[in-house]
Amino acid sequence: MIEEISELIQKGQAKKVVKLVNEALEAGFPATDILNQGLLKGMDAIGVKFKNEEVFVPEVLVAARAMNKGIEILKPYLQDTEHQSKGTVILGTVKGDLHDIGKNLVKIMLEGKGLEVVDLGVDVDAQKFVEEAKIHQAQIICCSALLTTTMPEMKKVVDLVAQEHLNVKVMIGGAPVNQDYCNEIGADYYTDDATSASEVAYAIVGGTLC
Repeated sequence: MIEEISELIQKGQAKKVVKLVNEALEAGFPATDILNQGLLKGMDAIGVKFKNEEVFVPEVLVAARAMNKGIEILKPYLQDTEHQSKGTVILGTVKGDLHDIGKNLVKIMLEGKGLEVVDLGVDVDAQKFVEEAKIHQAQIICCSALLTTTMPEMKKVVDLVAQEHLNVKVMIGGAPVNQDYCNEIGADYYTDDATSASEVAYAIVGGTLC
């Protein structure tokens, strides 16, 4: 039944996901198993397919909608268990940049890994990234940019994290960004797509990347 939930997530069939999640709960399956082995596993599979260009943005969006519908049902049950998010990520598009499609895809993939995402939206000041990382005790700050003119804002985030002596990794991404720029500004990680970003973030909070 849980495997079928995973498959339905990949097909983006939200109504069937809702029905089957309810049936799984009634059958006595633990909410954490339904979440991890059903909903998140299905979203993880979509992430791999997206990275391999087997599916595209519309399929990712409908899969995410189906996952979120399932999570809404599980929330009351998860609050009564030991379930905790695997880690917290502060996410946003840097100051001066109003593009959010890439950022939103990253959010979907991060949540598909079971990470807590604090989405600050677009046009986010460097200080805001750092303040929110402190408030939420985040392990990672993810900065997105589509305009080359806004890329220097990423360096401001990196510099502020260093000045504050925060134990937070800074990840950067976006169409004009590359590994050379990551190295130049001293950011911790660069990824070139949403799935890779979620994989790196998951490895950071899991302790397999430092």
